[in-house]
Amino acid sequence: MSQNTRKQNAAREALKYVEDNAVLGVGTGSTVNYFIEGLQEIRERIRGAVSSSRTSTEKLMKLGIPVLDLNEVDHFDIYVDGADEVNPRLEMIKGGGAALTREKIVAAVARKFVCIVDDSKTVDVLGRFPLPVEVIPMAREYVARELRKLGGNPVWRRDCVTDNGNQILDVHDLSITNPGELEQAINAIPGVVTVGIFSRRGADVLIVGTEDGVRVSEK
Repeated sequence: MSQNTRKQNAAREALKYVEDNAVLGVGTGSTVNYFIEGLQEIRERIRGAVSSSRTSTEKLMKLGIPVLDLNEVDHFDIYVDGADEVNPRLEMIKGGGAALTREKIVAAVARKFVCIVDDSKTVDVLGRFPLPVEVIPMAREYVARELRKLGGNPVWRRDCVTDNGNQILDVHDLSITNPGELEQAINAIPGVVTVGIFSRRGADVLIVGTEDGVRVSEK
């Protein structure tokens, strides 16, 4: 079974969590794209969606699904998004697609966070995937120096500008044994918009596409 098929299976399983007249939070990435495609089959049941990126917004609008401004929504039922890595505690690294800040905001408003991945994204310890950090451009080198003090090797993701007009540092060579502590430490560095560790707001449901089908676990 190909990786794309495993992603597609995980995305289709997530459709079962969409209730009638729901407002959805929709994330970003290749696995989420399969979820958005699947929404076409049930779009008459969807009242609207809050999107974490311009790319996902465009895909939703093409399906005729109303895209809502988050400022108009005080909460919504579920947020469906992928991850670059996820551990057994349902803590994640996100931000490979440079949408981490908006993803973290949307996740904070959702009552339930459903994470969809293929089994290549599951790890025991976070950090194999370089950790994205969104930074204010003028603070990039200062933040990089502070990240080195924390044991990482930050690399500027050139030719990448986030939807918020900021830059990304990808931090290599980390073994993140205490994700919550590191999330707090990096977020406290002046010039950091947010870090791609999702520990304080991890997933509530993890759907993993595997060779043997779909595996679902809940916090």
